[in-house]
Amino acid sequence: MPNVLPTRWRIRIAVLAAVGIAASAVTANAMISGPEPDLLSSTTITTTSSASSSEATSDTTVPPPSASTPVPTEETKAAVPPNAVRVAEFVAECPFTHRLPDDPIVFPKLAGVSHLHSFFGNVSTNAQSDINTLSKASSTCSPKVDLSSYWVPTLLVDGKPVEPTGTTFYYLGEGVRPDVTARIQPLPYGLRVVAGNAKATAPDASTMSRWSCLHAGHVGASKDFVNCPAGTMMESYLDFPQCWNGKDLDSADHKSHMSYPVDGGCPATHPVPVPKLRQVLRYPVSGDPARFKLSSGPGYTMHGDFFNAWPQAEMARRVRDCINPIIKCGPDGRP
Repeated sequence: MPNVLPTRWRIRIAVLAAVGIAASAVTANAMISGPEPDLLSSTTITTTSSASSSEATSDTTVPPPSASTPVPTEETKAAVPPNAVRVAEFVAECPFTHRLPDDPIVFPKLAGVSHLHSFFGNVSTNAQSDINTLSKASSTCSPKVDLSSYWVPTLLVDGKPVEPTGTTFYYLGEGVRPDVTARIQPLPYGLRVVAGNAKATAPDASTMSRWSCLHAGHVGASKDFVNCPAGTMMESYLDFPQCWNGKDLDSADHKSHMSYPVDGGCPATHPVPVPKLRQVLRYPVSGDPARFKLSSGPGYTMHGDFFNAWPQAEMARRVRDCINPIIKCGPDGRP
């Protein structure tokens, strides 16, 4: 005699089967589209409480970050446009504005006591400048929203000032590990910092700038002026530090509140990664470098001053959309 289940058991089995199918569909859908934010939080908590860090690492299919591989999160995947150039960068083109023997970072409120400086960006910069005056002025930068002030010692050729015709300020996520790039925060509003050494007596470790020739790479880069072939231009590159101590907008030497990365990350004393500012200036000069001098001295005294007056929302958007997901953006802060 066949084994016939009672009607009530057949009903229970059918219900359980239906629930199982629904549960499988939900699981499959979650694997494809990802969990909702509240589910993600609960999943993370459950995983953390039920598995050790080594077990969690062994279960993941994502390779550990390397110097060349971005951390592949769902957020960054979704943010990358189809034809995006994978470079963490946004830029500001800020032509020359004026020259003054002023330095509102090193000699605030003391007009005329500094060596001669060439200023870029904010048109109002002088010894009296602070974040309030900069925020109320205009700028030569593209984009116009960048009200920051940038300045360097003036280049003198045969004793006469010569200004750069190319003035690009790059904000970069390079120089640190990809996991650090993903955590980069906006430069704090009102930050003041100096890179390089105006008082250097020889090309040494304090010389952060490099001189080279545009379209004449065979000349090579140097910490001092270089002899560029006729028809080329002399370039100056200067990288600012990209690790902040998280609390000070300036320091006594205008450098100690910032740090350069160590082993691809920010040191414990300066734990906040911020975009690296790279200053690239192109001067319409070539030939014998004996004719060249900076208002601060030899070529190895090249230094740069930066007073951040980017509107906070604009800086934050560019860090979020360009630096963190490793996307090359133009002056408008878009790919």
